[in-house]
Amino acid sequence: MIELDPILNMAPEKILHIHIMGICGTGMAALAGMLKASGYRVTGSDSGVYPPMSDFLEGQGIQAASGYGPQNLLPRPDLVIVGNVITRKNPEAHGLADAAIPYLSFPQALAHFFIRSRTSLVVAGTHGKTTTSSLLASALHRAGLDPSFMIGGIVREFDANFRLGNGPHFVVEGDEYDTAFFDKGSKFLHYRPNIAIITSVEFDHADIFADLDAIKSSFRKFVVKLPADGLIVAHLDDPNVAEVVADAPCEVQGYGFSPDLTWSLADVRAEQGMTRFQVHHQGEPWAEMAVRMPGRHNSLNSLAVTAVLHRIGLAPEQINNALSRFGGVKRRQEVRGIEAGITVIDDFAHHPTAVRETLGALKDAYAGQRLVTIFEPRTNSSRRSIFQQDYVSAFDASDLILIRKPLPLANVPEADLFSSSQLASDLRARGLDARTFADTDTILDHLMTTLQKGDVVAILSNGGFDNIHSRLLEKLGTGTK
Repeated sequence: MIELDPILNMAPEKILHIHIMGICGTGMAALAGMLKASGYRVTGSDSGVYPPMSDFLEGQGIQAASGYGPQNLLPRPDLVIVGNVITRKNPEAHGLADAAIPYLSFPQALAHFFIRSRTSLVVAGTHGKTTTSSLLASALHRAGLDPSFMIGGIVREFDANFRLGNGPHFVVEGDEYDTAFFDKGSKFLHYRPNIAIITSVEFDHADIFADLDAIKSSFRKFVVKLPADGLIVAHLDDPNVAEVVADAPCEVQGYGFSPDLTWSLADVRAEQGMTRFQVHHQGEPWAEMAVRMPGRHNSLNSLAVTAVLHRIGLAPEQINNALSRFGGVKRRQEVRGIEAGITVIDDFAHHPTAVRETLGALKDAYAGQRLVTIFEPRTNSSRRSIFQQDYVSAFDASDLILIRKPLPLANVPEADLFSSSQLASDLRARGLDARTFADTDTILDHLMTTLQKGDVVAILSNGGFDNIHSRLLEKLGTGTK
């Protein structure tokens, strides 16, 4: 395969046809839509092209081939964008090498075509990236600054995870996951940050990072990408964050609950469906803020956004107006429906810290109601034993915990795999009602015999979970046992 650098210096008018390998990924499809809207001819390929992504691509006028092969590179495109789902053994990757077509990874392409001409606002961290970047993009939009963005979740106000605006800012969710088979560095290393938020640093992604030190190393590489006149808004209550920003080349503004930080929270409280809090700046009361999202973690996310918006020049009243009207992100504490007096909530949480914070927030938001948690370990990390003990204290806010047995990971010794039955046993020893189930059908059957009016059902998974949310709501609506 040819060197990457030449394409970064190619004149834009020489690129007319762009082909995307792995086009049906959420981010890849969004990039395809942005390129199409920018006037390029866009084609793509994926292992399977089916709704809803096939409908989206068809609506954009983008042809997508189902299955990989060198034939998809005919007629010859001017540039190929390679998704990180593509391996070296992929037949289309072999065809790409044989044809010597210039290529880029997804983050390189996003930076080359869209970020480099704008002020890059990157939200990074183990937790909270999607909500925080969505909140930031929404606030800029409400302030009339017409931002562009690329985010890993569907922002309700736009019903999309991407947008091309005419304003000077580009908000991007800075993922620490690897870039491509030819570039094992983190995606966020390509995003040319001018202002960055770092929400947290913990061990995750056990399939690509050996340990916490490896993750810290990647974040340090990200930090040094900031220019001298840039800004890092860092959650300095987290010692790992404090460590990775210690040698930052630019100004660092800390945020958190500690009163000695540049930005700090006080008097966080839930009132009438809102979370209200006092913002202190440089140790002095600065503004009263409110968001519709429950939980201390969402107050922290809002505080980070407040710091960035202040740097950009927004007044406190503009910031509060934007925060209080934010409609949320799909799959982040999203109420999917209420049937028979039972509330069904969908959330992406899977890391033990995210599980703990999410359930604690829901318990506060639905005080006095029984919280039933359904957990599907699905990520490469959650299906390993590395978090086995950490999960034991993550479900304390729940009244009933139902755990789906995960599909085993290939080529991972049994001793290194997560055990749902062991977790359930440990939770019971903690005084919690916890049970395991072999599949989604048996979970649904059990729910229909145990749910009561007033219950709140929190379904935690980073995948579709066999459409359990809609199936449960349908059963509740019809009274089907």
